[in-house]
Amino acid sequence: MITQKMKYALKALMVLGDERATSDLPLRIEEIAKRSGAPKRFLEHILLDVRNSGTIASTRGRSGGYRLVKDPAQVSVPDLLRMIDGPMAPLQCLSRNSYQRCDDCADEAACRIRRVFSKVFWSYLIMIESLTLADILAQGGPEAQQGAERPD
Repeated sequence: MITQKMKYALKALMVLGDERATSDLPLRIEEIAKRSGAPKRFLEHILLDVRNSGTIASTRGRSGGYRLVKDPAQVSVPDLLRMIDGPMAPLQCLSRNSYQRCDDCADEAACRIRRVFSKVFWSYLIMIESLTLADILAQGGPEAQQGAERPD
């Protein structure tokens, strides 16, 4: 499950992606907050992290703001997830970037919990690893979501 922080990051990037497609002018944080529904104070911290990753840029001054500098097809959702939420693996012993052996595990190869979650996690990774901001932007706005079914 993704955190609210990650949802705010994606919503802000969707706003910046939509803006890039129309005018590519920088947007002030107040406008991003208004369009995304994310609280401005929370968004400031999130956008700083995203800016430090090189995905967005900020400009100071009267006509300043934030803008998406990477092509949306080059903005990896799993990379954002890892940056904002940390490791995606359900168990530390399955994480590629933050691997840690479980303290209570005598033999990883024989661990049934690890085997079961490994299958589920790798299936999830196969599906999510290719997901980009362009894929999310292609889903359209709120009007395109009418009639969309809940997967659960």
